Amino acid sequence: MLDPRLKVLQLVAHHGTVTAAAAALHYSPSAVSYQLRQLAEELGVELVAQRGRGIQLTAAARALLRHVEALQAQAERAYAELASLSEEPSGSFTLCGFSTAATNLLPPAAAALRERHPGLRVRVIEAEPARCFDLLLAGEADLALVINSADTPSTADERFDQQPLLDDPLDLVVPARHRLTEFRAVTLADAADEPWIVALPGGAYHDLVRTACMAAGFTPNIAHYANEWDTGAALVAHGFGIILVPRLARLHDDWPVVRLPLHGEPAPARRITAATRLGRRDHPAVAASLETISTTAATLLPPSRLR
Repeated sequence: MLDPRLKVLQLVAHHGTVTAAAAALHYSPSAVSYQLRQLAEELGVELVAQRGRGIQLTAAARALLRHVEALQAQAERAYAELASLSEEPSGSFTLCGFSTAATNLLPPAAAALRERHPGLRVRVIEAEPARCFDLLLAGEADLALVINSADTPSTADERFDQQPLLDDPLDLVVPARHRLTEFRAVTLADAADEPWIVALPGGAYHDLVRTACMAAGFTPNIAHYANEWDTGAALVAHGFGIILVPRLARLHDDWPVVRLPLHGEPAPARRITAATRLGRRDHPAVAASLETISTTAATLLPPSRLR
């Protein structure tokens, strides 16, 4: 097992500040600073340098992190191999994911994992994608379902194994008896003149909708903002506009709205990625979870959307 202080250094490097790293680790900033000083003293090198009100990693810290990441990946491979040799895996296993995945994909995976391996303590955490990566780095989660954005590590980040899992298409949600419900096949361009309900600017969903609309040849006329699918669908039900909602998102059955699959191009979709720490993908619990998640997704999405 790696020295836990090395994990502290990893989180400081990841977040760029002691305060943010402390929040991710559930430590106090003073505890993080103390562990960094203690590690630096034992190694006989400076790990961080003060830069104004912030800190900067030294060349020694960056060199150390390269070795830490290689050792971490090798340790994960060892844990995965040992687990595969065990007749009955034990210990804890944590799945995490953003709200839609945590609602529709993770509970079936956790239940199947618990049934297959009764000696395993299975836990589910709902968290935004950026927080999911924090949980993976801190060792508090083993598998994450995320949507990559500007706030998450690049898919080329060598600390993680990130594999596309499925594409979650966006459906157009309109009021009941809306003119578009009479169309045999609806394209995104057909909704160009409608008032739109989108998430607040700055988020991945807002950018996805705007980019898709512009690819269809128009800029959406944004009438209202709603970050939650339920809020947006409620506005649609009362005639305030239309909204794009992921296929995996469930809406209230008693609302007077109609969900219309989009045809033609562009056909916007969210790409859902499965992420683990590098080296952990071959762990039998990870493999079993991904198998159940894929099976569950196959009942909710068109086959062409599965990866």
